Amino acid sequence: MKMKRLLSTLLVGTMLTAALAGCGNGASGGGSDATDPGAGGKSTVSLWATGSDNVRAVFESLTKDFNARSDEYEVKLNFMLSGTGAQTLADMVSAAVKAKQTNTDYDLVDWSGDDLSKIVSQVGEDAFVKLDPAKLPNAASVEAKSSVATDYVQPYRGTTVILAYDSDKVPTPPQTWDELVEWMKANPGRFAYNAPGTGGSGDSFARTAVYNTLPEELFTSDDPANTEKWDEGFAFLKDIHQYMYSSSGKVVYPAKNQGTLDLLNQGEIDMCPNWADMVLSQRAQGAIRDSIQITQLDPALTGSLQTLSIPTIGSNEEGAYAFINYMLSPEAQQILVEEMAAIPLIDTTDMDMTGYEDLAGLDVSNFRIMSIGDLSTDFNMRWDSEIGAIG
Repeated sequence: MKMKRLLSTLLVGTMLTAALAGCGNGASGGGSDATDPGAGGKSTVSLWATGSDNVRAVFESLTKDFNARSDEYEVKLNFMLSGTGAQTLADMVSAAVKAKQTNTDYDLVDWSGDDLSKIVSQVGEDAFVKLDPAKLPNAASVEAKSSVATDYVQPYRGTTVILAYDSDKVPTPPQTWDELVEWMKANPGRFAYNAPGTGGSGDSFARTAVYNTLPEELFTSDDPANTEKWDEGFAFLKDIHQYMYSSSGKVVYPAKNQGTLDLLNQGEIDMCPNWADMVLSQRAQGAIRDSIQITQLDPALTGSLQTLSIPTIGSNEEGAYAFINYMLSPEAQQILVEEMAAIPLIDTTDMDMTGYEDLAGLDVSNFRIMSIGDLSTDFNMRWDSEIGAIG
């Protein structure tokens, strides 16, 4: 779905230039007051988000639908493709807050778990509006809560990493980590996870393997002291290295989530961790074989709640509230299900879940949420030097 007047994906350099330009005139990202009338005299709401291209596409659909329904507000999307620049959206918002900018166009920001932990550690939760439940009536039935800045962000979709497997070759998949290791040993070379830092499913597998040996509360801690507790988990990753997928006699960790899913679909491996939404959406589209199914391990691989927040430095708080409330409507949740197989956070009674029935078994209340902020960089560097470099 294409938008007529929606901002297209921005180059990171352009966005950084625009954000810095705001230091002199009190408005980041373009220098104009975000409440200026948009199309049809509507009040403009600037939404900022980052992620993969499928995230961009679904946000385009959502903003188009919202704009068609709203007589008062026009949402404009500012999107940064993940991995396209050294400075992240969290860095940009943090810089604007620390520069004491006001009346910026950071009206509404979409956060993943690590980015949320990062921005809160940099500027504190008070840099965001404490959400008023009275302005979010659609959130009344949403039970999912963020473990970080709980009162300042609103979850709107769930996502989790699961074990994807070829049911033609693995009729009874492993259900626990111990069973998975036994299966790896009995089927060397038939399992893969992507290199951490190249995709979230590989991040989840490696981090979960390490943090399974640690207290649960550390899953949402960015305390640098935690790095000293990783040894046992990294020893486990070294031990299973020999059973990973190999090519030309060398163990290979594919790049990106799609890399492992492609190997699974091509029959090169029989099992891999991957995002539930990625597997289910591609299966529904016919991009991967119907025999590829999903299951969850016990203890589970980590999931995430995607959230929205309203920075106090923005210009259109009421418009931001309106869009958050829309995101929890059956119409918006239906778009999220159909276009990216997102796990809905509302009652699905009034939604069409045809083709996405597997989502019903993914209960967000049972998710193991991981949000370790900047420790993710340290983790990936250690993985690169101790696991990826083994060869």
